[in-house]
Amino acid sequence: MNPLVRFVLIPALIGIVLGLVIMFVRSPDTNKPGFAAAVAQAAPAVVNIYSTKISQRGLLCRIPAYKDLCNTFGGSPQVQNSLGSGVIVRSNGYVLTNNHVVAGADEILVMFANHQTTSAQVIGSDPHTDLAVIKVAAQGLPVIPILEDSIPQVGDVALAIGNPFGLGHSVSQGIISAFARTVITNSPYDDFIQTDAAISPGNSGGALVDHQGRLLGINTMIYSQSGGSEGIGFAIPWHIALSVMEQIVEHGRVIRGWLGVSLTPQPLPNAPAGLRVTSVSPGGPARAAGIRTGDIVLSVNQVLATDAYVITQLIAATPPGEAINIEIMRNQARFRATAIAGELPVL
Repeated sequence: MNPLVRFVLIPALIGIVLGLVIMFVRSPDTNKPGFAAAVAQAAPAVVNIYSTKISQRGLLCRIPAYKDLCNTFGGSPQVQNSLGSGVIVRSNGYVLTNNHVVAGADEILVMFANHQTTSAQVIGSDPHTDLAVIKVAAQGLPVIPILEDSIPQVGDVALAIGNPFGLGHSVSQGIISAFARTVITNSPYDDFIQTDAAISPGNSGGALVDHQGRLLGINTMIYSQSGGSEGIGFAIPWHIALSVMEQIVEHGRVIRGWLGVSLTPQPLPNAPAGLRVTSVSPGGPARAAGIRTGDIVLSVNQVLATDAYVITQLIAATPPGEAINIEIMRNQARFRATAIAGELPVL
């Protein structure tokens, strides 16, 4: 064999073949496992929130003429700092976060993913769902993609993006563990997504997204005996969060119908449904309609009262001023009552 072929051309050919093989094996980054593309899609719309609250020492110290006296004899005001996260939902500066992140804050600073910082003001809040809307003076902001064209399922990948412990943008991975978790707090409007993605202090108000970076919910709390993440975190579903935001932007608050009763399941031998009235608010619509503690609600607006959460949501969706038709059983006798929905009082 020609030495040129043996010692030059053949090794060169082998090198070219090996190079092509390596390129083929290592090429498509799109085949690389992981969720970098999802994070790149969602993370720019997640912000860090730093809030400051100055404790007040009484009305007298708020009067300018007495501030120096208060500072001299009452000590300096106490400053409380807290941190959290938020999600940009409109390009003109509207940000969703948790109410507990910004409640009572005297100053709110928002840091974007590019590390630019600006101040924000609270537009409104809804303690019943622990949501708040804040606004920054900016235009053309990146907006979180919304999961609108598919239905997530238990077992789907979930990524939590936020500002844990003030460290800055961080991502944790898990799955959707459950839907429709209720009775987690004292609010009758609980309806959480449960996830095992690590959610820590500072993640509150951040985004829970799917494998494509689309918003699943707003991270809000964890279930923990130690104070750290134990694999049980909760997020407010995106459709609830956006509905609350729309009302806050339009009205400055969330408007819910109100009957003025507390309900608890009551098994009945001769009825397919039943919720016992455990309390009636003085001066509320239910009291005016003649409903009493101990009554059994069988249906509301022709919907069987089989689930207290469903009935509570039905009442909340009734515009104030409209009629609520209630079928009641009292001392084995059935009758109907009509209440005029009020507006749920602000907490």
